[in-house]
Amino acid sequence: MLSIGTEAPEFVLVSTTNQSLSLSSLRGKKVILAFYPADWSPTCSEQLDLYNESVLLFQKHNAILLGISVDGKWCHRAFSEKKSFDFQLLADFEPKGAVSRKYEAFEEKEGQSKRALYLIDENGIIQWSLLSPKNFNPGADGIMIALKAMESK
Repeated sequence: MLSIGTEAPEFVLVSTTNQSLSLSSLRGKKVILAFYPADWSPTCSEQLDLYNESVLLFQKHNAILLGISVDGKWCHRAFSEKKSFDFQLLADFEPKGAVSRKYEAFEEKEGQSKRALYLIDENGIIQWSLLSPKNFNPGADGIMIALKAMESK
């Protein structure tokens, strides 16, 4: 995992079938990056469902949530539509896992993203991170504690 205080690596990833999103376009907002192994897996579904329920809480802290996995844009679209997510899923598909690698959140053996969270401040600096076991849902408490700690600085 990248160190706290490190500038978050820039990226541009496909967010829908026709759009791309860059990290730098989100300057001025806190950004929560939720790297996860795969769409449709039980633990990932549970984790992202919880985050979908938490989106309004994140927004109250001027934070935007982005889900990132190596699944393709069509898989993300079907998954997001089925789950009615109110946040974007980004496809780290080609080259496979390039952004996950930049964030030291790629599992070479499995060929997929690790379950990793990063909280980036309005200036693009990493303020908090968490690496969880593959089959463990880290929940949203750590994110909320980190967001509140950022506001008290």
